[in-house]
Amino acid sequence: QLRLVESGGGLVQEGASLRLSCAASGDTFSNYRLGWFRQSPGKEREFIARINRGSAAYVIDALKDRFTISRDNDKNTVYLRMNRLKPEDTAVYSCAAAGPVTRFPNWDYWGPGTQVTVSS
Repeated sequence: QLRLVESGGGLVQEGASLRLSCAASGDTFSNYRLGWFRQSPGKEREFIARINRGSAAYVIDALKDRFTISRDNDKNTVYLRMNRLKPEDTAVYSCAAAGPVTRFPNWDYWGPGTQVTVSS
């Protein structure tokens, strides 16, 4: 079983950058597809990005000019780099992992999330 813990969130001003980290433990990290989601109050959870076991990455069109997903298998960590942050990026950001037999868009494990607040 994989355990995921996010970090790197916080309160920033509009235009700032943040890098979120999601550290994994408990299983072979390189076997997992990883993803990032976010949820704002009163809204549905939104898929942001994924990176597969071979490190092919995808970010949704609305965010691909500002957000980047990456992974470091040696550190068992997936990252979400967020640039030029906007107030509408305010949300709880969570990472997720899917094992080899789990097909997208399904996920097996979730982290508890980290709050990102962007002030104007």
